[in-house]
Amino acid sequence: MPLHTQVDESSQDDELAVNPVYVTELHSEIPRFRLPDHGALPRTALQIVRDELILDGNARLNLATFVTTWMEPEAEQLMAECAAKNMIDKDEYPQTAELERRCVNILSRLWNAPSGGQATGCSTTGSSEACMLGGMALLWRWRARRQAAGLEAARPNLVMGSNVQVCWEKFCRYWEIEPRYVPMVPGRLHLRGAEAAARCDENTIGVVAIMGSTMDGSYEPVLEISQALDRLQSEQGHDVPVHVDGASGGFVAPFLQPDLEWDFRVPRVASINASGHKYGLVYPGVGWILWRDPDALPDDLVFRVNYLGGEMPTFALNFSRPGAQVAAQYYNFVRLGRSGYRHVQQTCQDVALRLSGKIAEIGPFELLTEGRDLPVFAFKLRDDVTAYSVFDLSERLRMRGWQVPAYTFPADLTDTAVMRIVIRNGFSPDLADLLLADLRRQVQVLEHHPQTQPPPQIQAKRQSFKH
Repeated sequence: MPLHTQVDESSQDDELAVNPVYVTELHSEIPRFRLPDHGALPRTALQIVRDELILDGNARLNLATFVTTWMEPEAEQLMAECAAKNMIDKDEYPQTAELERRCVNILSRLWNAPSGGQATGCSTTGSSEACMLGGMALLWRWRARRQAAGLEAARPNLVMGSNVQVCWEKFCRYWEIEPRYVPMVPGRLHLRGAEAAARCDENTIGVVAIMGSTMDGSYEPVLEISQALDRLQSEQGHDVPVHVDGASGGFVAPFLQPDLEWDFRVPRVASINASGHKYGLVYPGVGWILWRDPDALPDDLVFRVNYLGGEMPTFALNFSRPGAQVAAQYYNFVRLGRSGYRHVQQTCQDVALRLSGKIAEIGPFELLTEGRDLPVFAFKLRDDVTAYSVFDLSERLRMRGWQVPAYTFPADLTDTAVMRIVIRNGFSPDLADLLLADLRRQVQVLEHHPQTQPPPQIQAKRQSFKH
């Protein structure tokens, strides 16, 4: 969550203006930064908050986020009915816990857990928490192996591409792990096997492979990475597990690329996480984390709570949270089934491929990806286009309500600025055509009115949110 600071003394008594139609007292005051002395009628409070929120962007036009922005009315009704149920209270809400158990089993089969095995998993508040749990299991397993061998365990490291989501940077900082980033270079925009293996040693707790980079939507080659680590083990003896961050791809690859080996079919994959609230098609926030078998999740991390007179093993960083998202995830599984999910994701990819192809035809753009992995693609201006930047274009599209992020790539491609479009369920071909028309129009405006670019230190601050 973002951190907020206390306002200064001069702003503490700022007040919100209330429409006189809703004022029920002669001297009604609604302070911004402190509790009002008196309450308000429900309709008055509702109108005040609604008026504040009209400045937010239209979620359906937000092409920056991977997070679900549309669900069916029936799903919304179900979530409203379950909002008061606390997921952590397994004794009071046993059937909500049962739905979570069913979801874990559905995902274990979707991700090809070993037949007859005991894949273990749970729901989380999202992929960020799931990544933290997966990383902790890697750390605990590595430390136990080192201690059992009588070796020091004070300098763990984690290998990953510089394109990882910020949650992995947080994990390394919070648990004092050395992050070993593989930088991006022209022609290689994500982690590959040789580069991953080259950074591993006896202190490497694991390698993170991303199934759907937030930078460009591409999959990292999990099987290739695993095979490189196989060779490393045979040559140097370092047994390095793989965690697959399938925040987005975990709900896409099984339906659009079913023959791609990225999941538990790859023996070195110890754990997988995914976001139910991304291509799992649920509103924020629900994520999932699964381990290949109980051995991949150290027992020392598991807490056992009383559950219907017995013990329920739990592993989480958060405690109380609503059961609504888990119920909605199960609703989607029942509602869509395998064929329904395949149809939804294929439709998204069809829109992405058509839109990226049309954008490539406009003229000033160069595609970096097309949307053939995730229905996500990135593009940049040709090197000879200097009259304006992708940041100028992003700002002009926002004038029409479109939220299309512009940002620079991480090391060693920080001089490359791109735009990225995420196609989600609910973004129709008609909306894509409207976006395309506005994009063409804004390009024409910028070509006829060259922009004066700010200095580099200011330009860097124009970067939009890219995750």
